Amino acid sequence: MTVRRFGLGVVAATVAATGLWAASAAAQEQFIPLLTYRSGPFAPSGIPSANGFADYLALLNERDGGINGIKVTWEECETQYNNDRGVECYERLKNKGPTGASLVNPYSTGITYAILERAQRDKIPILSLGYGRTDAADGRVWPYAFPALATYWSNASAIVNFIAQKEGGHDKLKGKKIGHLFLESAYGREPIPVLQALAQRHGFELHTFPVSPPGNEQKAVWLQIGRQVRPDWLLMWGWGVMNATAVKEAAAVGYPRNKFIGVWWSGDETTVIPAGDAAKGYIATTFGSPGALYPVHRDIGRYVYDKGKGHGPRERIGEVLYNNAMVAAVVSTEAIRTAQGKYGVKSLRGEEVRWGLENLTLNAARINALGLEGVLPEIKLSCLDHEGGGWVRLQQWDGKQWKLISDWIAPDRALVRGQIEASAAKYAAEKQITPRDCSKEG
Repeated sequence: MTVRRFGLGVVAATVAATGLWAASAAAQEQFIPLLTYRSGPFAPSGIPSANGFADYLALLNERDGGINGIKVTWEECETQYNNDRGVECYERLKNKGPTGASLVNPYSTGITYAILERAQRDKIPILSLGYGRTDAADGRVWPYAFPALATYWSNASAIVNFIAQKEGGHDKLKGKKIGHLFLESAYGREPIPVLQALAQRHGFELHTFPVSPPGNEQKAVWLQIGRQVRPDWLLMWGWGVMNATAVKEAAAVGYPRNKFIGVWWSGDETTVIPAGDAAKGYIATTFGSPGALYPVHRDIGRYVYDKGKGHGPRERIGEVLYNNAMVAAVVSTEAIRTAQGKYGVKSLRGEEVRWGLENLTLNAARINALGLEGVLPEIKLSCLDHEGGGWVRLQQWDGKQWKLISDWIAPDRALVRGQIEASAAKYAAEKQITPRDCSKEG
């Protein structure tokens, strides 16, 4: 879907005048490429994600006239969650708009890895909110990558902290078996390093269970989980068809769903509804809140769907993946708004938007003003920290809806940040990168 709006000539006799008008209109656009997957095996997850992002951009245009009056334009490019297609889409869209791409949301950890160095050279920030390469949270080494809100390492650590709460303390983890069921991909493997470090610290056994993409054949691995290892708790990093399949297989082997915890990409309606009664009691993390309960959703209904400009079925507003993508759109556009405060209310280049991301603060007052009270924790990014908190909550499926079952849970910040800095330093040494001195960044 393309919603770019450039000026068009109306008569041949006024081509010159119209060309000047078009250039002026284009100069007032802020272009955001959307890498989406509405087709292919991961489409059930990709469709609500694409809708949530695009609906929020449409809301800004219809309600506010854009970002401080600067219209937001965008163009979708279909990746089918394929790395090569993702690279092609990035290259196709990176120079569109009057100043090129503002930033890019790849919506795939694999695609994020594939374009990281390209985007760095092109000075286009990558916002991989809740996914991507975790050590990119060290902005000294990765100035153009932002795995914001919560990385996979923070998420894994927060889940272990939640399990410790349920078991009666971290000392009770010793001797426990914790499994990690994951899609065999960069995404699925991402939390393993921090899980290994946490296993060593707390004395639990870590067992890993890879699933070949797309993930609809899992019987062999579930026989291993259910009859051989029998972990006390099981984590899942799944996506698309893998998620519902895993929940059904858990029920088939009798694995308790209230000991089965998915990452936020494994905790949405497309995970649980197809699984039916087998999903009741299943738990997942979230960096937002489920449901269309908030003022921002009412505004999307009023200003976008009432005008026939919605990007999906109205009844799916507020689904988990819709909300996650909407939050990514909020962070993207608030970074642009922040950058306008320094560089002026105009169409901004990617390197200017990068400054906006590194200086982004969403405090309670601003979150409330955006109609998102109760959805997000406070967020503050910086040159040094491209994550900004790492807080997560746990939600549980009761058979009809997701219900929050925890307050915001912090990761083991010292351990996670130590792992991030060590990994980023290793990468910098391999690539002969001199890390930035953040004390000199304004």
